[in-house]
Amino acid sequence: MDLYPSAIRFFQEGGPFMYLIMAVFALGVAIALERYIYLTVARGRNRSVWNKVLPLIQKGEFAKVIDLANKSRTPMGNILGFGLSGMGANRRAADIELAMEEGLMEIVPRLEKRTPYLATLANIATLLGLLGTILGLIDAFSAVSNADPAEKANLLSSSISVAMNTTAFGLMAAIPLLLIHSVLQTKTTEIVDSLEMASVKVLNLLRSQSAPPPAGRPVAAEARA
Repeated sequence: MDLYPSAIRFFQEGGPFMYLIMAVFALGVAIALERYIYLTVARGRNRSVWNKVLPLIQKGEFAKVIDLANKSRTPMGNILGFGLSGMGANRRAADIELAMEEGLMEIVPRLEKRTPYLATLANIATLLGLLGTILGLIDAFSAVSNADPAEKANLLSSSISVAMNTTAFGLMAAIPLLLIHSVLQTKTTEIVDSLEMASVKVLNLLRSQSAPPPAGRPVAAEARA
């Protein structure tokens, strides 16, 4: 029951730096929510596109694969579109691999967009907390310099406790932002790994389809005839 009034008092006693730290934390939470939703949706759509194009690639229906990839507007679709769009009758796996790598280099910055800001905002929140504490301590020592000697200890201790509120609040804002930053980096890495794995699978399928039949197979056919 006393938690809410205590939190309000803790925030008010911290001074103006508490509002700056709160603004930094709110910005970080907004970025984290946007990135988490984007990466979650991208991972789900990538899986859906891959499940649709894999049977088509196995059948050699590359025109349908390109059309589906271009319509999907997903990272998976973009990479497949880059790799297969320029594919002709004399396609080479090396050219397709280079095209997919180019597509991956273009897509990765989109996946990592704004995520590094969270680590920066966490550092800013911590530094704002320390700055607020230092300025608060300066004011505290200035205030007790002319106080009665009998009251100096009490005034100083109360002033220091108030000044430390900004450091505590800065850490309370920084720690969740760092944890969220780590989670988003992990999700981004998983998506990039899945895109690289899909590229390798596509190249292996293309190589297996374009490989000539074993030399012993026609001989066996003639023997059966």
